[in-house]
Amino acid sequence: MMLMEQSQVPLAVLPVAQFKDHLRLGTGFGDDGVQDGVLETYLRAALAAVEARTGKVLIERDFAWTVTAWRDLGAQTLPVAPVSAITALVIVDRLNAETVIDADKYLLDKDTHRPRIVSSGFVLPPVPVAGQARIEFTAGFGPAWEDLPADIAQAVMLLAAHYYEHRHEGAGSFSAMPFGVNVLLERYRNVRLFGGRG
Repeated sequence: MMLMEQSQVPLAVLPVAQFKDHLRLGTGFGDDGVQDGVLETYLRAALAAVEARTGKVLIERDFAWTVTAWRDLGAQTLPVAPVSAITALVIVDRLNAETVIDADKYLLDKDTHRPRIVSSGFVLPPVPVAGQARIEFTAGFGPAWEDLPADIAQAVMLLAAHYYEHRHEGAGSFSAMPFGVNVLLERYRNVRLFGGRG
């Protein structure tokens, strides 16, 4: 299984100005934007860390996920949430010949933690031996920063500030999330039962 991000969070979506306010950085100087690149880096690092911790995609973007076999012949749980649309299902054989599956053969079962692609019949299209299935989908709370739940947005700000404030201490400052961030994210974590099957 391999999850590939097909698009990035655009710079225009990142709340760099809000992050400056959060850090209480001075304004009104000729070099106000001198740290924008550094602030962007820490915001992106915090976004990635929160996404990894929760299994949630924060800002909407496109993904492609490949599997070599279905765990359940009638449905397959997707690796991240929330998923707003499945844009394609492609079966690839061992010679890399691709077959695009008609959209009426499957549907999206939306779920806060474990969205699934589900067959509209009895089973999903078979994955050939030495082949794979590629599911292309759009995931995220929305295309803008304002679409994030307030507690997740606050957790990203707190974590980015932690990274910024400890930037000279080396890798050790990145090893653990601050307690306040963990508390804010706890309800978004995907609890896996029964060995994580799905």
